[in-house]
Parts: sequence; C-alpha cells; structure tokens
Amino acid sequence: MAKAKSAFVCTECGADYSKWQGQCSNCREWNTLSEVRLGGARPGASTSGGGARGGYTGALSREVVDLSGVDLTEVPRFSSTFEEFDRVLGGGLVPGSAVLLGGHPGAGKSTLLLQTACRLAQSKRVLYVTGEESLSQVAMRAHRLQLPTRGLKMLAETSIEILLAVAERERPEVLIIDSIQTMHLEDIGSAPGGVAQVRESAAALTRFAKQSNTVLMLVGHVTKDGSLAGPKVLEHMIDASLLLEGGSDSRFRTLRGQKNRFGAINELGVFAMVELGLKEVKNPSAIFLSRSEELASGSLVMVVWEGTRPILVEVQALLDESALGNPRRVAVGLDHNRLAMLLAVLHKHGGLFTGDQDVFLNVVGGVKVLETSADLAVLLAVVSSLQNRPLPRELVVFGEVGLSGEIRPVPSGQERIIEAAKHGFTRAIVPRGNAPKKAPPGMQVVAVDKLAEALEAL
Repeated sequence: MAKAKSAFVCTECGADYSKWQGQCSNCREWNTLSEVRLGGARPGASTSGGGARGGYTGALSREVVDLSGVDLTEVPRFSSTFEEFDRVLGGGLVPGSAVLLGGHPGAGKSTLLLQTACRLAQSKRVLYVTGEESLSQVAMRAHRLQLPTRGLKMLAETSIEILLAVAERERPEVLIIDSIQTMHLEDIGSAPGGVAQVRESAAALTRFAKQSNTVLMLVGHVTKDGSLAGPKVLEHMIDASLLLEGGSDSRFRTLRGQKNRFGAINELGVFAMVELGLKEVKNPSAIFLSRSEELASGSLVMVVWEGTRPILVEVQALLDESALGNPRRVAVGLDHNRLAMLLAVLHKHGGLFTGDQDVFLNVVGGVKVLETSADLAVLLAVVSSLQNRPLPRELVVFGEVGLSGEIRPVPSGQERIIEAAKHGFTRAIVPRGNAPKKAPPGMQVVAVDKLAEALEAL
C-alpha cells in the first residue's frame, strides 16, 4: 500500500509546507502549522456519479476566450425573504454560490438561517442539515418562533459522504449546513473541526454547489478575537463571508459583509432580536438615536456611511483626570490607534492637552465605525467632555481630520446632510468640500476648513 502523503498548513494564512516548523515563514505566526493528509479519493467523487465531472465544466471554461466576448447576462438572484439580508448579499442569493455566516455563540446565526429556510421552503426546495442539534431541538425552536415548518426538509448528519448522497437525491435549491466545524470526511483521519476536516469538507460542499447550481449556506464559528475559526483557505473557497455581530447583552444585531464576489463588502444589515426571532430594522438611525432627555457633555451625533445608505449614530466621550502615569485610551466601536492620533492633532492644532486624562470613547448601539468621517465628531465630543460643556441636541457633525489639522471632505456628503435633516437636526458642522449650494429647509450648515474653525463654531 502506498504511503499516505501529508502537508503542514498554516491556520492563519493558509501557506503549506512539506514538513513541520515552529514558525510560519509567510505570516510569522508561531505554532500555527497543522498536518493535512493528502491523496485518497476526492471528496464527493463517490456520491456525485459519473455526471459530476461533466456538471462542473459548466462553472469553469476550458476554452480561451477574449474578454470582450464574455456573456454579460445578469446573474439570476432570488430573495432570502429578508431585505436587510439581501442588502448585505448584494441583492439576493445567487444560485451556485457559497455563503459563509460567522458569529459568536448566541449572536443568532442558527435563528437567522432557520427563519430564512422556513420562509424559502414555501416556494423553493430547501434542505437544512444540522450537526450540532437534534431534529427535535430545531423543531422546538421553529415552533417557538411561530415559523411555517411545512415543506422544509431536515437532516441530522455530520458525515459529508452521507450528506452529499442525500443532497444528490433531494436536489435542493438551497442547502444550509449548521455548522461546518461539525462535518467530517471518512478519508481524513483528524477529528471534526480540525484544519484538514474543515478544509476538505468545505471543498466538497462547494464543489457540489457549483455542480448542481445550489445555494450553499454554511455556519462558521469564530475565535475570541472575532475572526473565523479554522483555516484561512476556507474564506478563499466561498463566494461571500458574512459576520453577524452583537453580544448577548444587546438586542440589536449587525450583519456585515467581509467578502462578496457578487456585491459590495461595506453593506450593513441591522436586526433586532425579539421574542419571535430576528426582526429587520428598516430605519437603523432611529434606534441608534434613542438619547436621554437630559443634556450631557461628551455626547454628539455623527453621520456615517454604510454601503449605500447613511446612518446616524451617537458617539460618547468621557475624559477623567488620570491617577496613573500612563493614562488609558479606550475606544469601543472605533479604532484605538486612530483615537491616539486624533488626540495628538487636537493638542497640536487645537491647543487642548489631554495627556493627563483617561479618555474613554463609545459608539452607542454596538456599531463599529470603520470610516474616517467620524474623526471630527470624535474630537468635538472629546472637547465637550474635557470642558464639561454639553453640545446642542440638534447638532450633527461629520468630516475627516488630517494630521495638519485640516478638515477633509468625505464621500456622499450631500446625502448625509439630507438624512440628518429628515431626523430633525437643524445645525451641521461639515467639511467645506461637502457644503451644499443650498441647504435643506430648516438646516444651518457650517462649513469649516481647519480644526480651529470647528472649535470656534461650537
């Protein structure tokens, strides 16, 4: 019998080596190499039948063609029955695509997919495979959420070979796997959840989805730092990687795209966890602006742009005299390094010293702000807390702050101002490059070029 070959794959970056070593030469991480056995039967080869190879050639072309002659027919989509879900996916589910949904335990991954599966099963063939729960547990949850259960096909299985055989017989239009970490192949010697099992199981399922034009939806676990558990090559295999965020102490969940071959990756979907499962939030700005009636220093509303829409969120700053030699800088929902940079700009070009203050920053509602349009709002909230002077409730701010103290314009400035006016804000401090020729009725727009001008406008 021929000796089984093996390789060592880095779980962080996916680089492979012929022998084990303590440090990955590619990403410089230590003790991340895991053994993966090579060779043996190709996953899914025994279950796909003789026509499986022929089916896969439809997804890949063996002919060399000119790019100008490629068919530009729009890829057909169908709705997931959730508008917020469709928004993050880029317009809906694409047949033959593989979608990976990750999130912390309790975020609502299984709940969201069960709601989607039950709704889709009323008009399409859906197969829901559970490897973590029994069929009675899933049925009890569906009954508690008052979901339509008729038409949804269920399977409790962790073997990829058996799963693909059932899928070949049932021919579902949507295949949901909960979760990929529980699946295993008989040819792989490692335990379920290991690098080799996750990698090869995902490859077999993705191959079946491409061959049969099935929408594949996988549930994935995440690590403590919020990244997807398992090998990095898993993210390269699938077409869309989504992350459902939100702790158990918050009733709101945000769905953000981290990779999407069929749409933008900066879209954000907002859901609320209610008694009957996840409910869409059509107007996220309304929930993030539930401010207290009493004015407080350090509180300010900013307009951030998520995908194709503006969202109004509140940023809070708290400065307190530090009793430590090295004052703390804590940012929740914002980049910690950018906060340190902005405080340096405030000292250099605003004349306000915060080196002896503990600075705490929080974005209300659990939203993570990834763009630079929040810079000016962060600095003005810091100034408000430092001087213990509340800012007007009708004030809204956005703008990027440069290292020389200049206020740079941000994309979609006009739409941000209009959104703020819709929610009753009457005054806005914005970059001069975003100042409209004609402000919305009832809105006073103050255009600034420098940080000093913004501080003067307060």
